[in-house]
Amino acid sequence: MATPSDKPQSVHDFTVKDAKGNDVNLSQYKGKVLLIVNVASQCGLTNSNYTELAKVYEKYKDQGLEILAFPCNQFGSQEPGTNEEIVEFACTKFKAEYPIFDKVKVNGSDANPLYKYLKSSKGGYFGDGIKWNFTKFLVDKDGNVVDRYAPTTSPLSIEKDIKKQLGIA
Repeated sequence: MATPSDKPQSVHDFTVKDAKGNDVNLSQYKGKVLLIVNVASQCGLTNSNYTELAKVYEKYKDQGLEILAFPCNQFGSQEPGTNEEIVEFACTKFKAEYPIFDKVKVNGSDANPLYKYLKSSKGGYFGDGIKWNFTKFLVDKDGNVVDRYAPTTSPLSIEKDIKKQLGIA
């Protein structure tokens, strides 16, 4: 029987796979503000989101922000590539310097456990399900989900929330 302590208390309790298939314990991000995003290469929102994520990351990475990108092919099959192709696309076309992880499912019974946790922590306007690519979760330095943003919310428009979590005016 599971005990209450088995239930994840924060994002830091999860281990995920990076794009090369290696385990990454998210506890290594303790003390950092995280922006966790499900990304796709062939979405109408791709150019604006990847461009702005790179700008936000460049601006705040040295002040404690980390962006964690999780490719997902569940919405219109807009992320059909291999992990290698996805990383090359993001890093070459959009100069993504933040970590890109293994392709995941964000909805359904086989959704990645991290995404099940994120959704249970901050449901959307229409329930817990992720509606589309580029849904964003803002996580504080202690691993708590503090906000959730719609796919159409521009990364630059949440800069004030990021700064608040980083403790900079």
